[in-house]
Amino acid sequence: MKSFLLSFFLSLELISSFAQHGHTHLKMGLHHWEIPSKDPDRIILTFNGDPSTSRAVTWRTDTTVHNAVAQIAEATVNSKFAESASTVQALSEPFDLGMYKGNTSLMVYHHSVTFTDLMHDKFYAYRVGDGADHWSEWIQFKTAKETYSSTQFVYFGDAQNDVLSHWSRVIRMAYQKAPEASFVIHAGDLINTAHRDHEWAQWFKAGGFIHSQWTAIPVVGNHEFNSLENNEARQLSIQWRPQFTLPVEKDLDPVLHETVFTVDYQDVRVIVLNSTDQLEEQTAYLEQQLKNCSAKWKIITCHHSIFSPAKGRNFQFARDHWKPLLDQYNVDLVLNGHDHTYARGHVPTRSTDSNDKDNLSTVYVTSVSGPKQYSLDPEQMKSYTVDGYELDKAAEQTQFFQVINIDGNQLTYKAYTAVGEEYDEAVIYKDFATGKKRLE
Repeated sequence: MKSFLLSFFLSLELISSFAQHGHTHLKMGLHHWEIPSKDPDRIILTFNGDPSTSRAVTWRTDTTVHNAVAQIAEATVNSKFAESASTVQALSEPFDLGMYKGNTSLMVYHHSVTFTDLMHDKFYAYRVGDGADHWSEWIQFKTAKETYSSTQFVYFGDAQNDVLSHWSRVIRMAYQKAPEASFVIHAGDLINTAHRDHEWAQWFKAGGFIHSQWTAIPVVGNHEFNSLENNEARQLSIQWRPQFTLPVEKDLDPVLHETVFTVDYQDVRVIVLNSTDQLEEQTAYLEQQLKNCSAKWKIITCHHSIFSPAKGRNFQFARDHWKPLLDQYNVDLVLNGHDHTYARGHVPTRSTDSNDKDNLSTVYVTSVSGPKQYSLDPEQMKSYTVDGYELDKAAEQTQFFQVINIDGNQLTYKAYTAVGEEYDEAVIYKDFATGKKRLE
């Protein structure tokens, strides 16, 4: 009897403790990796400012942590760097998952810090927490160089469906192939249902520590938009801005903030567009970013494919309004998703010299990293010849990731399957003096 009573009172004490610390949601059907606690979760590194001197980090906790901090120090070969770490107060905001009825009604806190005044081309170690007993591990990243240098990055098409089950192996295989990648582009439709927190939990769990170590460039897709209530207008995922700290282009409509921005990394300009909303306003922005650009390489990413390889898809606006700018300003590479197939093609410059091999204008890639797959439409691809498009390589029913290396006047693009086999390779050679390029 004594042991029974002891167990009974201990149980009451435990229940009381859970209630006092915001853990009454433990019986709401959530997986343990969906439940926030004092310990930081969903840690993700993003660009917000000059990549050679700054980084942003965002994370989540339960509501008991409302005074979060981050610490950072230049990494050393032993643990002594921690003794000189600087502490930065986080911006913390409460967030109600219950705004969307498909979620468990639960309050959480999102925290963010932008590290500034860092030294270029240095390894840094950072951690996030409550400043007392609940910290993440120390996590490392390297700042960009101030000048042009070799760069490697990874690009994913849509993850979208069954993210934890089937996308996790793709991002982990990509990490095996390119562990020192400087950044990663997620080209939209990261999940399937914009506001559903269970799916965002899967996305973060699938990438694990990779999200906190590779600096992410997330791109919005159509599945990042949905209505909160029936008969309401579609809106950007309620989690998007709380969980990603991204550049704000103040001259654009606030609706586009943190979905349209530019990153300049070691003389490579990456322009991120929102192909779901306010396309005309972005046309002016795109021209401004290209016109005022002296970067050696220009890369565009948006979700919808400018040359759609899948049946029933057509992004005519982009071909009518964006492609002329890409031609005019000699954009090198366009990275898209949306069509759940694979296609790499290019547009050559128009030339009267049939022997001119340096006639490349832009390489266009559509890819998919998740398990949802569509069929190619060969006839549709042929129709793009009127726009000067030539298809170089295609595939269907295959999950891919891409690794891009930029070194000197050479950009090497490789597409790998989910099992790490190389499927496609293309190399762009560029004369920086003349802007002329050739594709091999």
